Amino acid sequence: MYTCCVERIDYDNLFERCNLSDTLNSWFLVAQLHVWMSLVRMKQEGREGKYMCKYIVHAMWEDLEQRGKVMGIESIVLKENIRVMTENFYAAIFGYDEGILSDDRVLAASLWRHLFSKQCEEPGQLELMVEYVRKQMQYLDSMNGEDLLLTGEVKWRPLLEDNPQSIVKPVSLAYNDEGL
Repeated sequence: MYTCCVERIDYDNLFERCNLSDTLNSWFLVAQLHVWMSLVRMKQEGREGKYMCKYIVHAMWEDLEQRGKVMGIESIVLKENIRVMTENFYAAIFGYDEGILSDDRVLAASLWRHLFSKQCEEPGQLELMVEYVRKQMQYLDSMNGEDLLLTGEVKWRPLLEDNPQSIVKPVSLAYNDEGL
């Protein structure tokens, strides 16, 4: 599931539409948003889901450290950056949780603080991201929990689409009584 959060995202499109710089920090902010959405969904799956949450977060920190090393960031600088990102991650989770449970204004404020790092001057970008998060959450909620736990497969909906209100339910991998 973590792999789906970082490899199945159109970063170029998100960076361009949201005016985010192409940096490790921007990559992390987008990945963090998708990790959070996955965590919210997995927490609905009881004990197994909570275990999956721990694994996803662990995988995120391992991946971030490896990416920093590949980019040639000095060990001491990388360690400090990860410490700051860890603090920001837990603040973002709290803010996103509050936003998803509230109205669009609260979610927009959280996205402005965490994804845009208070640097968004274009209201249309915030509106786009609020719609994006809401449709992703709706889509994740429509997915079969057992399938998610078994496969970890998430195919994120595109940032822009013709009819964002239409959700095509994913095909379930569950079997009926006849084994079909």
